[in-house]
Amino acid sequence: MRAEDESRPVVSVVVATRNRAALLQRLLASLRRQALPADRFELIVVDDGSEDETASLLEAMRDGAGPRLKVFSRQTRGGPAVARNQGWRAARAPLVAFTDDDCEVAREWLQEILAAASADGDSAIQGQTLSRPEERDAVGPFSRVLEVTNLGPHYQTCNIAYPKEWLEELGGFDERYPLPGGEDTDLAWRALKTGHRFVFAPRAVVYHGIVDYGPVGKLRWGLHWAESMRVFADHPELRRELLLGVFWKKPHALLALALGGVIAARWFRPALLLALPYARELRGRCLGGGYSLAWMPYLALYDCLETSAAVTGSLRHRTLVI
Repeated sequence: MRAEDESRPVVSVVVATRNRAALLQRLLASLRRQALPADRFELIVVDDGSEDETASLLEAMRDGAGPRLKVFSRQTRGGPAVARNQGWRAARAPLVAFTDDDCEVAREWLQEILAAASADGDSAIQGQTLSRPEERDAVGPFSRVLEVTNLGPHYQTCNIAYPKEWLEELGGFDERYPLPGGEDTDLAWRALKTGHRFVFAPRAVVYHGIVDYGPVGKLRWGLHWAESMRVFADHPELRRELLLGVFWKKPHALLALALGGVIAARWFRPALLLALPYARELRGRCLGGGYSLAWMPYLALYDCLETSAAVTGSLRHRTLVI
């Protein structure tokens, strides 16, 4: 074996980040605790135009102990698709693992990804994503919680690994997706359409942070989903994941039923009963989250904004999603 092959990492980890210095530091610390020897993998971080302390954090960590750290700093924000493409193209390993800056990886994460990749041959590997145990008690009405406990259908980049050869073949992430959401699903479905396979590795665990956006930030998050509706236009097969082939999420369907009942009640008062399933759903979310029923109106407002974002995006991309 040639000397350059012996020094080549077996897996490259790519992280796109923006304005999350504290969370990024936690992620990088977990990556430096990997059971996989540090000389067998590399870390590639693409700073997508951060305006906080991200640059100084990365500079301080560049020469520290652990795996080799490559840093790319973008002067202007390009979005996660652009940043991840810059990252994987710089990767030296034949396998590229992605995770996000609001995550923390288990110590055996890379070992389990490599074990699954070796056992299955030419496949992409999706690991299991759980919420951080230390933060589960802090879930509230402004929180975002992400857990992935089975294969697909969205193939989130918080915990997935692709052969670099696939990324080159597919051209990487579609940069028409400017915001987080949809660009990871699109890449996976393009891979599936070309005959590539994915396997699920439940022991390759990533812990996703429970992000508290605050009351205004959470509403803005609901509105940001409009551009993600492009994925249903690009991949009509995904419509089978929609409720009744139209509704993106169950609360959207119940909200539409409730609004229909309120409108119809002008002529037929018993139609107000159609709002009861949505009211029960809101109540269940409050009780399940462990917070007061007084937050039901706020949750309803969030659902209205998220539904309007889905409709706006579907109209823009000429595909019906509510």
